[in-house]
Amino acid sequence: MEVTRLFDILDNYLINYPNQDAALAYKREGAWRKFNIQEYVELTNAISYGMLEIGIKPGDKIGIVSGNRPEWNMIDFAIMQIGAISIPIYPTISQDDYRYILNHAEMKMIFIEGKELRNKLQPILPEIKTLKYIYTFDNLGTEYSYLDQLIEAGKVNLKPELLAKMKAAVNEKEMATIIYTSGTTGNPKGVMLSHSNIVSQLKNLQNTPDKWSRTALSFLPLCHAYERMLVYLYQYLGMSVYYAESLATIADNIKEVTPTMMSCVPRLLEKIYDKLFLAGKKLPFVKRKLYYWAFNLATKYQLEDMGSFYNFQHKLADKLIYSKWRAAIGGNFDIVVSGGSAIQSHMASFFSAIGMPVFEGYGLSETSPVIAVSQRGKNGRKFGTVGLPLPGVEVKLAERDEIICRGHNVMLGYYKDPELTAQVIDAEGWLHTGDTGKFTPEGQLIITGRLKSIFKTSFGKYVNPQTLESKFTESPFIENMIVVGENKKFAAALISPDFVYLKSWCGIHKIKYTTNAEMIENPQVVKRYHEEVKKYNHSFGDFEQIKRYQLVSDEWTQPGGFLSPTLKIKRNVIESFYADRIEKLFA
Repeated sequence: MEVTRLFDILDNYLINYPNQDAALAYKREGAWRKFNIQEYVELTNAISYGMLEIGIKPGDKIGIVSGNRPEWNMIDFAIMQIGAISIPIYPTISQDDYRYILNHAEMKMIFIEGKELRNKLQPILPEIKTLKYIYTFDNLGTEYSYLDQLIEAGKVNLKPELLAKMKAAVNEKEMATIIYTSGTTGNPKGVMLSHSNIVSQLKNLQNTPDKWSRTALSFLPLCHAYERMLVYLYQYLGMSVYYAESLATIADNIKEVTPTMMSCVPRLLEKIYDKLFLAGKKLPFVKRKLYYWAFNLATKYQLEDMGSFYNFQHKLADKLIYSKWRAAIGGNFDIVVSGGSAIQSHMASFFSAIGMPVFEGYGLSETSPVIAVSQRGKNGRKFGTVGLPLPGVEVKLAERDEIICRGHNVMLGYYKDPELTAQVIDAEGWLHTGDTGKFTPEGQLIITGRLKSIFKTSFGKYVNPQTLESKFTESPFIENMIVVGENKKFAAALISPDFVYLKSWCGIHKIKYTTNAEMIENPQVVKRYHEEVKKYNHSFGDFEQIKRYQLVSDEWTQPGGFLSPTLKIKRNVIESFYADRIEKLFA
């Protein structure tokens, strides 16, 4: 069958992959709970019938506030197949953001996961005048109804003919979902995407996984356009989707599930890379030499022919070292899709060399989300690039090398905000991304920075902070970094150390580790970071180099508010939090 609307994915799965062991799975009370496609469809339809029974109509806005779990997908499809609008909302945002989104979207119904989220939302729900129905995922013993009750109501009020009629009435060009994105300033923006916006992505990306790739692990937030589209793609291809328990259990879950595909952000790969690098430090001299020979060999790997001698070395390293790493990591990876921010090219080389082929992609929520991605085939994949633009998506560079695109992936607009829409989509239909880039001679796209992040020093020199940050965080000593210097004489930086690596380094050098705050004041540690900054400064011109910096004892995390859900630094939050320290850097 032809998939034209997102909910067609379910019928497509049912027809073409009826015998798949698990369409969706997640771990509950120590065991994997699997849903085959027949049960998945039955529960989704029951939720639709339940919604119809309580009076949900086409166009109604329905929110989902939850982490990744199979019920998320069931509710999502159940909403869309009756013509209502699915609105996923991050579980990690503030009460003020919840208040704004629920009011702005004129939410009629909401599904909430768990006691913690219920407690967070409960005080503001009475303020949402359009909200009529509140359901929790599980029975929390409160005044709220819960999902099983809606399912049971649907099962005793089956209306298959009405549902079929409502599905048929949904046009592929109609809005399917609103994704609220948190900007650096102001209120969240509601990105309106149609069925065809996202379905076009699935059809363009269907050949990215190999045919033997049948099992996906998912752990990035489903409410993010990137992971959501990929989970639709997995289902479109008839793959099994397993949801990791949490970020902390990913390593164990990979070993249990042995996935052939997953998506991640560069920070996760960097942590695996650093862990493997540190593991070699504990080996005896001869084994350590062999270990780091193989490690360095992997960072030089390229996709084009490297010559017979390199191929011989790689084959030997694979037998002696890489195969053991794969066994330790787990999985049988056909592809690892990296997105959210740029991955350093040597790291993409490293993981591809050891048997975790990295495919890098680029896009925005406003572009459904993919603009360009590494692809199979000639010139489709090159380390240090995000691959070729998708078929049917035009990409070019505008003033100051800003990336702009036009095509079937561009959003319908921002919900209730035509003025803001007109600011990013011009009269000719080009969406202005705000990112800067360049093309290789073969047509692959390279992301060079963020237009708003680029600053000019008082000497009139432009500095791209993300280029410096990307280079400096290659250091195992540096977890995160922010470069500042707008209208100042030089560039300066705040550095958040990788305290796990620093603790290991201190142990090797017989330095007693006390607290993070004390260690960044330790003279030996200070000297080591000075050497590290000096080393990476050599990669840049004098006007770009970091002239002053300060180590901070805080670990920049997502729960702490310093990182986005895709683990990118929130520049404005960090600059505000450390305003006094930044001022002192230039004093």
